[in-house]
Amino acid sequence: VQLQASGGGLVQTGGSLRLSCAAASRNTFSSYAIGWFRQAPGKEREFVASITRSGNTVYTDSVKGRFTISRDSAKNTVYLQMNSLKPEDTADYYCARRSILTGPWSSWGQGTQVTVSS
Repeated sequence: VQLQASGGGLVQTGGSLRLSCAAASRNTFSSYAIGWFRQAPGKEREFVASITRSGNTVYTDSVKGRFTISRDSAKNTVYLQMNSLKPEDTADYYCARRSILTGPWSSWGQGTQVTVSS
């Protein structure tokens, strides 16, 4: 598995969690971009946030101001800090990588479950 997500759990509304996406190798970590996605029960997978190797970030509107994506080159890890969590953030969260700007997302690993109770 080239990317492994972890850090999910059960949290109350308004709480925080930090998800980690660990890359199996420096080569994987150095992809053009690494992104976070989520899939709620009965819904399609949706984009959450991404970060390029140069540090540029993109967020979906529903998480702007609440989630922060970052990367630690020393640990080959990308983080998703999630604050002010809402029940609608409940989902399985996955990370993936993109090799070029317009390329497909790939190297999907197992997700980590986030449950926000009301």
